[in-house]
Amino acid sequence: MKTILVTGGTGYIGAWVVKKLLEKNYIVRMTVRDKNQTHKYQYLQSIAESGQGKLEIFEANLTKENSFDEPAKGTDAVIHVASPFTLRFKDAQKDLIDPALIGTRNVLNAATRSGTVKRVVLTSSVAAVNGDSIDMQEAGLEEFTEEHFNTTSSVSHQPYSYSKVIAEKEAWKLAEQQDKWNLVVINPSFVLGPPLSGSSDSESLNLMKDILKGKFFMGAPDLHFGFVDVRDVADAHVIALEKEGLEGRHILAERTMSLFEMTRILKKLYGRKYLLPIMKAPKALLMIIGGLFNVTPRFVKRNVGYPISYNTTKSLEKLEITYTPLEKTLKDMVEKMEEG
Repeated sequence: MKTILVTGGTGYIGAWVVKKLLEKNYIVRMTVRDKNQTHKYQYLQSIAESGQGKLEIFEANLTKENSFDEPAKGTDAVIHVASPFTLRFKDAQKDLIDPALIGTRNVLNAATRSGTVKRVVLTSSVAAVNGDSIDMQEAGLEEFTEEHFNTTSSVSHQPYSYSKVIAEKEAWKLAEQQDKWNLVVINPSFVLGPPLSGSSDSESLNLMKDILKGKFFMGAPDLHFGFVDVRDVADAHVIALEKEGLEGRHILAERTMSLFEMTRILKKLYGRKYLLPIMKAPKALLMIIGGLFNVTPRFVKRNVGYPISYNTTKSLEKLEITYTPLEKTLKDMVEKMEEG
């Protein structure tokens, strides 16, 4: 495979995917909403101009039918990363769900119509595996695996998670309706690590900024996440693109821990340099002030204080991922952010 279409290539994960593809001398077709905003992708263009691979820029819009037909035409594979990841939205349906669902439909239909695409790699999320942390307990599970799908999220509760699960299910439906390409899905947990671009507006970076600025100084919520390095996520996409015989979903997580425990690693690295949390925030308090952190009482009730676990055996055995230790991920991330 030589020519790869990447959607969402200017985003936090997508930029690393594009960089790694260029370094392997692929021709990368990257879609953007506005080609004139060259500052959003100039750093990737510079990588290509240094003699590694070739970058071609196309305009496309996730919710516009047929807008991916031209960029997909003649490509060997598609890596569909583009999907909104934000907790700061006005209309969940319009800002999160429509771009995720309609975008997946438009991109994958373009892959089918291309007549040349042999593989589609979809960036999903563990948010498509489970919605709330309490889901594990309510289902009587010891861990989540690739067999599980999120059944508890909706437009009104955990709409981002809902957008991921309905988009992934749409992808599997479309994959079954054709025989030209096969689908491989990547389900990362909470992604951390250094951004390639200082202009990235990822929620991962927003969370780290909030932590370092002392937003959680008086108490971090006892929320549990799987964590994974953005560079490992990008590697997983490239492996999913290249490796023969891959199929299905692949959960990515270096480890699972609470947000407070993650800040203890930062404390070891940076001591008193930042106003890091001094304790876990009481759940009862979060029920009252959750609005300050863009979370509802229902979210607090179903997520705070409930450990989760993800089985990552498939990523280790099939993708042969060697995970970056979370300590290095956090150090590299903070140092990059300190550079501005």
